[in-house]
Order: sequence, then structure tokens, then C-alpha cells
Amino acid sequence: MECRKLGRSSLKVSPMGLGTARLAGMGWRDDLDPQDSSLKRDAVWQIQAAVDLGVTFFDTADNYGQGLSERILGEALRGCRDGIVVATKFGEDPIPDQEDPWYLDAGTVERKCEASLRRLGVKCIDLYLLHRRDYPLERAPEMLEVLEDLVSVGKIRYYGWSTDDVERARIFAGGEHCIAIEHRLNVFNDNAAMLDLCREQDLASLNRVPLLMGVLTGRWSTETKLEDDDPRAQWFEHGEFLRVLACAQQIEPYLTSDGRSYVQGALGWIWARSPLTIPLPGFRNMEQMRALVQAWQFGPLSLDVMQAIAERVERAGFAES
Repeated sequence: MECRKLGRSSLKVSPMGLGTARLAGMGWRDDLDPQDSSLKRDAVWQIQAAVDLGVTFFDTADNYGQGLSERILGEALRGCRDGIVVATKFGEDPIPDQEDPWYLDAGTVERKCEASLRRLGVKCIDLYLLHRRDYPLERAPEMLEVLEDLVSVGKIRYYGWSTDDVERARIFAGGEHCIAIEHRLNVFNDNAAMLDLCREQDLASLNRVPLLMGVLTGRWSTETKLEDDDPRAQWFEHGEFLRVLACAQQIEPYLTSDGRSYVQGALGWIWARSPLTIPLPGFRNMEQMRALVQAWQFGPLSLDVMQAIAERVERAGFAES
């Protein structure tokens, strides 16, 4: 694969990273037991296969499967970390027995960092992301100092914020070792202001929910009927969701016009939005992972296709969010 620069750092990574939440048993199926040894074994194989196919960037978090995702990554990458970059996140879970359970003081952040280091089996985390999208603005400067201290003692190399809020991202952009913002980006959730900020500040744009929780895969339509015990079935009861699906069906010919699959077209849309974007799709099995990796052979969508998609999305009444 060609590489994309990771913000203002010297790091270069594959143009697509892989998210690992689903590998830890998280998601919409309740038949996955995080304690199942076969689940972990298969996940390790899938990550190693992804590395063999050219993926050099993986995204995880300390609360994915209560740390299982980090342990899986640590085992899969043991002995083959050269050129591999791992981002992990902290702060989404409240702290028990604390007066303000959402307050992240220096000691708490350091303990979380140490725990992630142990699970990943490394001495230094490549990219450490604040996982509280609504973390109070007034506390952000204090958090910057905490993260800079972790850099100075060699526990993390760089940091960033997982947030969709441009004002919050701008505060972090002032940090010397801030190199990335993780934010929502897909055909129906554009964020031009965040992409502008990333360009101005030379930050990587890491893109979560690139496939909009399955909407941008082509496997659903307005006529889809899921099993009653599938939590997603309730989505199809809402008119707004059905409107999104209807529009997704309308743009399918454009996303797949040059031989791509629907998923590969949706990733191509993200790559075409900015040279700084790095989508982070999740996967459950080897087949899904291979299909995602193969998307890069097509590269970004063309300008004409991007314009046609934009016109139809706008005509359907979906404004940038």
C-alpha cells in the first residue's frame, strides 16, 4: 500500500487503519463470548494477516472488551512491530468511587496508560487518544499538560482527541505532540470544518464509523427485515433511518461505478475528501478484513463521482453534520 503521513509527526501509515472493537466481542451479536479462546485466536490470525497484506495502523481502546482488544493486538503484533503504529484510547468509562466519576486527573491518566502498556506489551504507546468526546473545554489545557508529561517520560510518543467538536480539537491542536483528531466521517456525516482544521494544523484525520454502522455496505435496503432479537431491527422503525437507507440505495451506482464493492466505494469517498484522512473500519472475520484492505487498489473516488454523490445526498435533505 501507499502511505499517508500521520499528521505533523514523522510516522507514515497505511491509508486505512483497522478498528478492533468488534474483535473483542463488541457489537450487535450476543453470541460472542469475550472469554472464548477461539475468538481471541481467530482475531490474532486476522490481525497478522492484515499486516501481511500491508496494514500498518490499528486503532483500539482500553474499554474495548474490558481490555481484550488491546491484549489481542499485543499478542498479534509481538515480534513484528517494525513499521506498525497502534493508537489506543482512554477515558470513556467513568472512574468508580470518585467524587466526579468523569474527572481524569494526572494520576488516573497515568494508571490507565500503564495498564494499556501492559496489555499491549510495549514500553511506549504510539498514539494516545482522549476518548471523551464531550470532555469539558475548561479542563482541556490541564489534559494537554498531562499528556505532554507522558511524552516527556517516554510512555507515549504522540496524542490526540477522539471528538467531533472542532473547538475542542483546536485546543488540542496547540499541543506540541498532538498529531491527530479522530472524528466521524462518512458519506452522510461530512465535517468540512474539522478537515479544514486538520489541514491548517497538519493533523491526521482519523475517521470513525466510516461505513455508518452498516448503512454504507449495500447489504441493507428499506425492505430489509432483521430478526426480532437483533437490536438493530428497531432502527428500521424510524423514518429518518429509512430515509438514509433510501438515499444510500440511490448513490450505490456511483460508489460501485468502477468495479468497487459498495464498502470499497464508501472508503474511496473518504480518501477523496482529503489526503489527511485515514478511515478506521471495523471487521469481524477474515473475509471482511480482506475486502476492506482490497479497497485501496481503487484509491479515492474521482471528482465527478464525488460531485454526483454530493448532489444526491444534498437533494435528499442531508446537510453536513
